[in-house]
Amino acid sequence: MQCKNHPDRKAQYFCSGCKVPLCAECAEETRPGEFYCFKCAMLVSVSAVGTTIKGKREKIAEQKEKTKEKKKRTPFHYFVMVSSVMILVMWGVILFGGQKAPAGAADLSSQPRVLLFMVDGALKRFAHYEGNQFPSQLTELIPKYLSLKKEDIALLDMVSYTRDPSLGYRLSLAKPKPGDMNIVISPKGVRYEPLPGGGS
Repeated sequence: MQCKNHPDRKAQYFCSGCKVPLCAECAEETRPGEFYCFKCAMLVSVSAVGTTIKGKREKIAEQKEKTKEKKKRTPFHYFVMVSSVMILVMWGVILFGGQKAPAGAADLSSQPRVLLFMVDGALKRFAHYEGNQFPSQLTELIPKYLSLKKEDIALLDMVSYTRDPSLGYRLSLAKPKPGDMNIVISPKGVRYEPLPGGGS
């Protein structure tokens, strides 16, 4: 049986979520011996975050009762908290194959997928607060929706962004590795596309 994303490669694994055949490159090992396709791995990580967030909310509620805190948290505070945890979990589960993220700040220049998902989250926040519109260029996200230092703004050249009348936007890596399938993100989800020029 051939890999769903690479028809020229034999499948070595099956996604534990949707059961599609996957080659070694496409299989994301979230736990030892448990493999998922890219999309299902994200869903598993988001599901795991839900339990953590529930516990944190209960802890916050207890602290409010003890200190009689008057200041209420807005939906935006919860959105930022959930988004931050989701990004950290995705870094560990999806990008590092279930291993812990390296200590210190992530080197985005060597982790283009991390940057890709950070920009995707920033685009969604932009649309939420700017009347369902998307920016004409990614630099409009900084600093309100995407926290990048001035010296790191050039990293946005690693990402290809276009506004799409039917999808809203298309986001992908500007220079994916040869032989890889390109990851394309839009408001409708994540999918793989073959590289131009016959890349598989």
